[in-house]
This record gives sequence, C-alpha cells and structure tokens, in this order.
Amino acid sequence: MKNLYADFNVLHTVPASNINRDDAGSPKTVTYGGVVRSRVSSQSWKRAVRESFEDNDKLVGTRTKKAVELISRRIMEIDDSVSDDAALKKAISVLKTAGIKIDKNNETGALLMLSRGQIDKVAQYSLSNGDNLDKKELKKVLLSNNSLDLALFGRMVADDPELNVDAAAQVAHAVSTHEIVPEYDYYTALDDEQPDDAQGAAMLGTIEFNSSTLYRYANVNVNELADNIGKEGAVEGVAEFLRAFLLSMPTGKQNTFANKTIPGYVMVTICNDTPVNLVSAFEEPVKTNGGYMKESVKRLAKEYENTLKFVEKPVANFVLSFENIDYLNNELAENMDNIDSLLTKVKEVLNKAVQDESFND
Repeated sequence: MKNLYADFNVLHTVPASNINRDDAGSPKTVTYGGVVRSRVSSQSWKRAVRESFEDNDKLVGTRTKKAVELISRRIMEIDDSVSDDAALKKAISVLKTAGIKIDKNNETGALLMLSRGQIDKVAQYSLSNGDNLDKKELKKVLLSNNSLDLALFGRMVADDPELNVDAAAQVAHAVSTHEIVPEYDYYTALDDEQPDDAQGAAMLGTIEFNSSTLYRYANVNVNELADNIGKEGAVEGVAEFLRAFLLSMPTGKQNTFANKTIPGYVMVTICNDTPVNLVSAFEEPVKTNGGYMKESVKRLAKEYENTLKFVEKPVANFVLSFENIDYLNNELAENMDNIDSLLTKVKEVLNKAVQDESFND
C-alpha cells in the first residue's frame, strides 16, 4: 500500500490578541530557541476548525457526556409512541451493551465523540432489536458512519478500546516565528448613571496580550482518512479541513481585540514518504525592524528546500501567498491565485492518487 500525506504549512500574522489563555488568563507561550514565543494550542485550533465546518451530518459530530440523552431523544423522534422512560432505558441498555459505562447521572464517564449518523443508527438498532442486542453488531454501528471531525481527530474510548477511531490528522501547537514580549492593557469602566461630579471608575483591571506572526502546521494521513470515511470522502475531507484550518481562529477575547485575520502564506505539500513539520526554520528567532512575515516566508521556503535532501520528491506542492516568492525554486511549487484554486488543485492531485491501484483504503 502506498502512503499518502497532505502537509499544511501556514504563516499567519495576528495583531494584539489573547486567543488562547492559560489558567491565569495570560496568552499561552513556549520557550523555543532560547526565547519566549507566542503559542496557540492544537486543541484550541482543532476546536475552532470543528466549529467552522458547515453544519451537516457528514462533517460535524458531537463530543459529550450526554450520549444517553441524545440517543433517547432520537429514539422518540423516530417512534413517538415510545415514552421518555422507555427511551431512556433503551439508550442506557444499548450503550452498556456496546461496552460504554454509564454513571448514576446517566452520563458517560468521559466525553464521547459520536457522529449524528451513529446516534441515528444506534437509535434505530435499539428500536428494531428490542432486548435482543448484540455487542458485535453495535460496535459495527459505532465504527461506521463517521463524521469528518471524528474521522480527522479520532475517538478514544477507555471503557472499550475496540470502539477507538484512529485520528487521521495531526495538528501542531502554533508558535511565533520570533520572540514576543508580553504586554498589558490597563482599562477602566465608568458607571453611566453616576453623578456628573463623581470621581473615579466603577471598575478597573488589566488584560495581557501580544501580537505575533505564527507558524501553524497540520497534516492528514489520507490512507487513514480513507479507512475512516472512504476514498471519496477522504478527498473532500482533506479539502474541507484545509479550508477550515486556513480560515478559522480560536475565539478567546475576540470581542475585546477583533483580531480575526487570514494567513499571509500557505504551502500545501502532497507526499508519499513522511509528513514534515518545518518549525525548525524558526529555531533561531526571526529578527527584523520591518515586520516578520516576509522574512518568515523566506525561512520557511529555505527550510522546505533543505528537507528535500532527506525526503522523497513530493507528489505536488502548492503555494498561496501575499508575499513575492520569486526566491523559491519554481520547480518546487505551483503558485495559486486564490483559496478556491488551491482547493481545486489539491483535490485533483488526491483524486488521481487514491484511484491508483497502489493506494488501498
């Protein structure tokens, strides 16, 4: 079987912001290359990606402890003659039979990722089979009909690992290409109803923020994605994920900072041997007096060229950028005009690759 991977390398400038906070409310950071960098956790950006998917059954599932409630509700939607108590008992029985523990509050012990298709099929199975539930058949139901977010980010079920779904995507923590210095905004608020001669503010406080040019990276194992949702679904899924990854942003303090921006540079690589995170381009922090994006693009392009000394020539490489990239070897990249042309080319390459007889889902 021939492996197939899609690498997404993104440079993204974010203005004054606090999009991903730690337990003290400060923007998350990391020390890399001996200096403090801005950091946005992979969990935070994956959440933003999931929330940006179009709301339909094929793309979006639900991660919840309330699987019993969702299944019982669906049972009653399918058959309105079933009472609340009967539906609840059926939902508990079907999940327990599948190997999922339910606590005294009728909740799962941990968050459980389910697609809407799985919720529907489990409810239908419960109605069709009554008390004659089969554990193997239920597991088949819970391992089919995966939504895209479930197929990409996987599912871990500690109660029964046979219900696990291997994640097809990896998302790195975004880090700034340069050193950052934390800054603080001191703010006050006045009481609109206070007397004109009153002095002082009704409220005051501080909020920490920073601005940065982030290096963002993710990859998709297309073979794994095809195992989870089929070949055709995998091709469309990579494109959906790429669009969402580029245009989404975590929402921390967004009303305070209005920090929503779009990437300045995107490089998509389709390869057969191994995905490669190019963050080492920025182990030595970028230093400049005229903005970080252009120098970061140069560093990333050079690092990509360097990796070709170790890995196979990629199947394809596409670039979408604000910046002039004449210094990038034209043999290594095909420049795209806009995001739609990028997604179209990516799907063309993947469609051809998955139809090859050496690709086996």
